[in-house]
Amino acid sequence: MNKLAFTRILIFYSIAIVISNIFRFDVFQLEQFFEELPTWVMVVYGPLQAVGILLGTLIAFRLLEKQTGPEISIFGTSRKWSIIMAVIPVILLLVLGVNNKQGENVHYFGFIAGLSTFIYCFSEEIGWRGYLEEELKNLSELKRVLIISGLWYFWHLSFLSNPNLIDNVFFFGWLLFGSWGLGKVVQLTKSVFAAAYFHMVINIVLFNGIVKNGLGQTDKVIVLVVLIPIWILILAQWKKETTITSAV
Repeated sequence: MNKLAFTRILIFYSIAIVISNIFRFDVFQLEQFFEELPTWVMVVYGPLQAVGILLGTLIAFRLLEKQTGPEISIFGTSRKWSIIMAVIPVILLLVLGVNNKQGENVHYFGFIAGLSTFIYCFSEEIGWRGYLEEELKNLSELKRVLIISGLWYFWHLSFLSNPNLIDNVFFFGWLLFGSWGLGKVVQLTKSVFAAAYFHMVINIVLFNGIVKNGLGQTDKVIVLVVLIPIWILILAQWKKETTITSAV
């Protein structure tokens, strides 16, 4: 890794970890204020926890573009499949409905929560996959995965709110697996949306408090049974179409 790449990563990460965690740890106690606003405001407030990554990526990408044109983008090699991947999980939560303490209609809340969650996952993936995969593409896969996983883990600062060693090892293991698997996805599709789709599936089932606490166990099984096979099928078709296009 050369000095310019290190500088770009340092700028990206400094912005990502400082600005995002202002909202993640509710430093200015804005959460209660936003909870009193209409439910649709969640679309804006939820993703603020990852806004530092988005801002850091915009700056780092701008600096990277002066050196080379990045291959990874929002839609990658297929705008069609990227948009489908963005829409499907939101529609599924709309259909299933998400229980909530706001007293909102579960289907309306499911739609708002789904939209907010996808925007949040996209805001993360634009950095971890969209930028860092591009920045570190000349490193070996092992080094790239370890660096991205480490930065991703420390960005969460999960050990501050939960110092339990086993929980943190488990969490890091998920991020390690995610960095490897989602890295493969963006290498195939060049699409951040494709990575955000799977990130959202795991977020719904395991980590996103708003959604996972509003879904019953049966609904979570439905999410996995429906979304993961669709994701695999789309990626297979995406790869097939990309191969045909490359051969022409």
